[in-house]
Amino acid sequence: MSEKQPATNILIAILVVAGLFAVGSALHHTVSTFLLSFVLAYLLDPFVVMLERRKVRRIYGITILYVALGVTGLFCFAYLAPFVTMKWNSMLIDLPKYLQKGREMIFGRGGSFGPAYATEEWGWVFDQIAAGMDNLLDKLSSGIYAAVGRVAFNLLNLLLAPILVFFMLFYKKDIIEGITVWLPHRQKNTILALGREINASVGGYIRGQMVVSLIVALLSTLALFYLNVDYPVMNGIFAGLASILPFIGVILATIPPLFFAYVKFQSGILLIKVLAAFALIYFMEGYLVKPLVFKKAMDLNPLATIIVVMAFGELMGFWGILLAIPIAAAIKIVSAHFRRESFTHEA
Repeated sequence: MSEKQPATNILIAILVVAGLFAVGSALHHTVSTFLLSFVLAYLLDPFVVMLERRKVRRIYGITILYVALGVTGLFCFAYLAPFVTMKWNSMLIDLPKYLQKGREMIFGRGGSFGPAYATEEWGWVFDQIAAGMDNLLDKLSSGIYAAVGRVAFNLLNLLLAPILVFFMLFYKKDIIEGITVWLPHRQKNTILALGREINASVGGYIRGQMVVSLIVALLSTLALFYLNVDYPVMNGIFAGLASILPFIGVILATIPPLFFAYVKFQSGILLIKVLAAFALIYFMEGYLVKPLVFKKAMDLNPLATIIVVMAFGELMGFWGILLAIPIAAAIKIVSAHFRRESFTHEA
């Protein structure tokens, strides 16, 4: 009977995970709000703990944190949000013009200049690319309006997020104690040690990745400003977001600024400068910023990492992409404990 127990536990775990995904799909708005609140509370808790170590009561520390976040939020909504929105709308309006200009650069305004061979085939390819870009822009626009509609429809959930974060921070110890009570007595110490290990790895990754993305976005924006490439802020923000994706994020981040640079200047030298700038930024990210920011490497297989990001992105959208690597790291830590037979040998 004992030999069948591990297989039974694995089957139960699979059924529980499948059930969680089914519930999450049915209650995706509520789950999204809870995940947002949980991640925010997870990121903000170290600041409250730091204040506690300085003899500041937890409730006062949370109040100080909320006041600071409120001032920062007002500044962002008053200045940064309108600026980014204006740049985004401007880029959406001008992008078809860039595509048309790119077509004229390749084939000439009257079609007199173009490739010496297979001109019609090249024209068909470019038409398909342009049509695809138009379709993508339509979907982006409709997606934005749909997102605005969903935000308005779920305004109550969005307003609940700060309240949920407050209670998660305030009742942190009670929540941990409540979970600890339900742990098996014989394996309690092992599970708690496992939780601390996962917390150190995953927490360090999430906080570190936010710092890395911010640094990449800032450096990319400054570099594109210096090179006079159009829409440096939007391209910089995209580069910062793309840095979340392992390996392929570098390629994705480089494509838009290369496109805008070539259409504007029609210069191969400038393309080399853009490539050099992004190569330097991502070299600094990989060999300077990440070693300083990340306290502990995730040490995940590159192929497995890409597959996990794709799978969780398909299942959970934005949250899947953001949390895929931490979840994979947590699974790896748990599996390492099972391989060491930590659970079965504890007295």
